[in-house]
Amino acid sequence: MEIDKIMIGNRIKILRKEFKLTQEELALKLGLKGKSSIANYEKGTISPSDDIKLQMSKLFNCSIDYLMGVSDVRNSQEINLDKLDIAFATGIKGLNKENQKIAKDIIEGLLAKQKNEENKKETNN
Repeated sequence: MEIDKIMIGNRIKILRKEFKLTQEELALKLGLKGKSSIANYEKGTISPSDDIKLQMSKLFNCSIDYLMGVSDVRNSQEINLDKLDIAFATGIKGLNKENQKIAKDIIEGLLAKQKNEENKKETNN
């Protein structure tokens, strides 16, 4: 078995269960004759056609790259990066490992401080 068939099989199984579908129900939604195709996809015995991958990506609201295990980003349209996020990320890449750790520690400290302040406000209200 090839790694990509195993990866897509695992993703199909996870998504099918998340959507609370049986193999037979998924097969019907995809216009397949029986659950055996879905079972074979999930086992990695066979790989779905490109048309079936496209149908699954629409059904499960995920990218084909996510379905195939190429990416862990389920739906790239849901990522919202603003200019500050992009500038910060590219700036961090320019730092050496030691300074990257310092920057990470500072951010974690600020987030903890913010959370503490929010908890205090909730307690006072």
